[in-house]
Amino acid sequence: MKVIVESSRCELHGECVMAVPEVFEIDDDKDVVTLINPEPGEHLRRKVEDAVLMCPVAAISLAD
Repeated sequence: MKVIVESSRCELHGECVMAVPEVFEIDDDKDVVTLINPEPGEHLRRKVEDAVLMCPVAAISLAD
């Protein structure tokens, strides 16, 4: 599983960071959400899928 964040769409709602802090964080400049772990293990799949659904601007996607 590969997580993709479309930074041009990100509006820093932070739902993904709250859902999966092991994968997402707000960068130091607070401009965009960044990936700590762009290829998380399968044990995080459910949480990452939830984060994708929670993003109000659809800036997150998954690729297998």
